[in-house]
Amino acid sequence: MMLRSLREQVASHARLLAEAGLVLGTAGNLSARQGDLVAVTPTGARLADLRAEHVTVVDQHGDVVEGSLAPTSELDLHLGVYRRYRAGAVVHTHAPMATALSLVLDELPCVHYQLMELGGTVPVAPYRTFGTTELADAVLDVLEGHTAALMANHGAITFGADLATAATRAQLLEWGCELYWKAAQLGKPRALDRAERADYDRQVTRLRYGVTRELDQRG
Repeated sequence: MMLRSLREQVASHARLLAEAGLVLGTAGNLSARQGDLVAVTPTGARLADLRAEHVTVVDQHGDVVEGSLAPTSELDLHLGVYRRYRAGAVVHTHAPMATALSLVLDELPCVHYQLMELGGTVPVAPYRTFGTTELADAVLDVLEGHTAALMANHGAITFGADLATAATRAQLLEWGCELYWKAAQLGKPRALDRAERADYDRQVTRLRYGVTRELDQRG
C-alpha cells in the first residue's frame, strides 16, 4: 500500500467518525500503520475537514518522514499500541457516552455479547494528563486482553488490524456504553458471566458467526 493511500484512509475515517458524532472539532485522533511507518492525524486539526495532505507520517520513533504538520499530542499512545499489540490501526475518541461513563465507572460490564469483540468487560484506565507517557503507559496496561478501553475523565480508545476494524470497534464501544446507560436508568444492568461468555466463544466458532458464506458452507 502506498503512503498516499494510507493517508487517505486516515483522513476519510476521521471524517466518518466526525459525521457519526464520535469526535468533535479537534478532539480525538487516529492512525494506521504500514510496516514501520504510521500515518496519524495532526495536532489541532478539525477531523471533519481532514484531507490526506493534512495527515502526517512518522516512523516508530515518532520522527516525521512525510507531511508538514506536527502529529497528534497522543502520538506516544498510538506508537505504544503498535509496539505492544502489533495493531494495524488505532482510534482515540472523546465520544459522548464513552466519555460520560469514564467519569463514573471502574469498568464497563459485558452487558451484551457483542462486547466480546472488545474483550468482554471494557476496562477504564486511570486518569493521567493528556499527551504524556504516563497516560500512554496507563492505557497500554489496561488494554491487555482487550481491543478497547475507556480513559478516565478523558475518552476512549480502540484498535484493530485495520482502520475499518478499529473505527467499527469505536462505534461498538459507544453503542455498548449507551446501552449500559439506558439499562442503568431502569435498574442494575445484568452482565454476562464467565460461563456465558465462554459459550458465546464456542458458538461463534461453531457457526462462524459474523462471516458471510454460501448456504452449503455452513457446516
